[in-house]
Amino acid sequence: MYIPKHFKVTDFDEIREFIQNNSFGTIVTTKQGKPIATHLPLELHKQGDDYYITGHFAYANPQVETLEDDSENVLVMYQGPHAYISSSWYKSENVPTWNYQSVHIYGTATIMSEQELEEDLKLLLQKYEQFRKDPVLWENLSSQTKKQIKGIVGFKIKIQESQAAYKLSQNRNEEDYQSIIDKLYEEKDLNSKALAEVMKNRK
Repeated sequence: MYIPKHFKVTDFDEIREFIQNNSFGTIVTTKQGKPIATHLPLELHKQGDDYYITGHFAYANPQVETLEDDSENVLVMYQGPHAYISSSWYKSENVPTWNYQSVHIYGTATIMSEQELEEDLKLLLQKYEQFRKDPVLWENLSSQTKKQIKGIVGFKIKIQESQAAYKLSQNRNEEDYQSIIDKLYEEKDLNSKALAEVMKNRK
């Protein structure tokens, strides 16, 4: 990923927090030289000194085949809030742009055993259900419902490299930066307002 120096993030603790807060990602592999991708909820785990991304495909997804040799190089992409930035918000004339946050993770993937997959599903449900009034947790599911695990394939990706670009108008002066935040709050779409929050919290 091309990242101008103003927008490059190298602190893995910051990247890790971003992944945990924006965990619906895109996994990209290749099949016979052609890139293929699937959009999935993904989780980040630490095992010893290593970090892994985990998730699961539908059994019928042809992308499963690209991971079965346990040596496929994988790209996982995460995206945060993004929005159009009008140059009319600047004090001086300039061109419009687009602000965004994006993280690319490179690693090697392996297929999980059914036991590993079950443990991963337990953690996934716990994360998203624990604060609900009637949480849907693995241990509360019927044996019939649990059998649906046969229809999915779990995977884990050992992280080898991370790249992060946070293009948040860091190259603008303080007056322009604040103007961008104010104008983003005035926009109607939720992405713009979310981006304004990110920029405000990074001041």
